[in-house]
Amino acid sequence: MKRRSFLLTAGAGTAALAGCLGDDGGETNGTGDTTDGDGETRTETTAGTTTGSSDGGDETLVVATYPTWVEGDSPAGAWVKERFEAEHGATVEYTTPDSRFNYYLGRAAQGAPIDADLFLGLNVDDLIRLDDEVDDEVFTPLSVDAPIKETLQFDPQGRAIPYDTGLISLVYDETAVEAPATFDDLLADEYRGDLLAQNAQSSATGRAFMLHTVKEKGPDGYLDYWRGLQDNEVRILGNWSDSYTAYENGEAPMVVSYSTDQVYAHRNDADLSRHQVGFLNGEGYANPEGVARFAASEQQELAATFVEFLLTPEAQGQIAQRNVQYPATTNADLPEEFQQYTFEPETAVTFTYEELKGNVDEWVDQWAREIAQG
Repeated sequence: MKRRSFLLTAGAGTAALAGCLGDDGGETNGTGDTTDGDGETRTETTAGTTTGSSDGGDETLVVATYPTWVEGDSPAGAWVKERFEAEHGATVEYTTPDSRFNYYLGRAAQGAPIDADLFLGLNVDDLIRLDDEVDDEVFTPLSVDAPIKETLQFDPQGRAIPYDTGLISLVYDETAVEAPATFDDLLADEYRGDLLAQNAQSSATGRAFMLHTVKEKGPDGYLDYWRGLQDNEVRILGNWSDSYTAYENGEAPMVVSYSTDQVYAHRNDADLSRHQVGFLNGEGYANPEGVARFAASEQQELAATFVEFLLTPEAQGQIAQRNVQYPATTNADLPEEFQQYTFEPETAVTFTYEELKGNVDEWVDQWAREIAQG
């Protein structure tokens, strides 16, 4: 891959690092901002829907997703749309309902028609809520021929197929602070007031960091750990964008963010000393997202073909760069520059679907009552 396809255009600000994980507060972590100039036309409606138009073939595939998949100078969605249409002679239309997956969850619970063929941007929490609240089949299983990283598979029924993942880490200013090596280090006086985090109720990043503390301290110990963070003056803001903006404004020398941070920083010619990546206990919390095919879709075969396309080496490389995320497969076509500015921990940890089902809501609710509102 040529260097120009990686050195994406600067100037998108903090939005460039925000894109995939579908926060209710508008957070995501990687909008791509390339200037390949695909020339796509998009029409936005007052209902919060973005629809792509093209001169594709007779078949149309409607893909529901989050806004930053289609927004920006040249995001992942625009590249995928243009290339898929060219290769398969079909039209891709994107729709971005204001309430995101909640829109389809509500329609499924009411037995209302589903007006899309695929949903792109699912996480394990979405699936658990779906399975808890809806008895009918909403998504159909997909079988794909791609080397997806086994640790990213989060749907035991094979409905949601991972297409990228974030790794939650600390980002810190090495001119102001030395990186803490462990979770317990963050409780030391030297880090008093130094950490910016996010609300686990309203932020995918904040929820992932909270779940990492549950993983480390256990369901019976994570709240005590957070009380220690509160005593050490952690600041909990609404979503990733809020906290990252505060970090960039110099309000604290550390923020919970993503280990791909230097991709964004390098792209914007930022001082990398303020974009160092730190892994607590040598770990990063993996937060994969997936794409799933609606059972009511009349384009079952075309939808499966689209998912297969997302997992090709070239598409995986483009999605990773434009979303500032890690690919879901082991054979993504990535330039050396991307790998130079991304960091992976000794161990990527996460909770499985089975571990979260019946537990995650309680953990978040307890955290909200005792920490966010404490």
